Amino acid sequence: MSIKCNVIIQKEENWYVAKCIDNNVASQGKTIEEAMTNLKEALELYYENEKPIEAKETYITTLEVVI
Repeated sequence: MSIKCNVIIQKEENWYVAKCIDNNVASQGKTIEEAMTNLKEALELYYENEKPIEAKETYITTLEVVI
């Protein structure tokens, strides 16, 4: 079985934090690739005993608000 997840990656000080926005599972790494690899492993463990929820179509964008 395979599932697709929506992921956000943010740089926080010396780490990249990768977070699955579908289920709030997160991991980190010193590079984007390492953060994604660690998140994939965390998601595999998360779904090991969980039934995946079918993902809905999701749109992610950036919005700038001038204040």
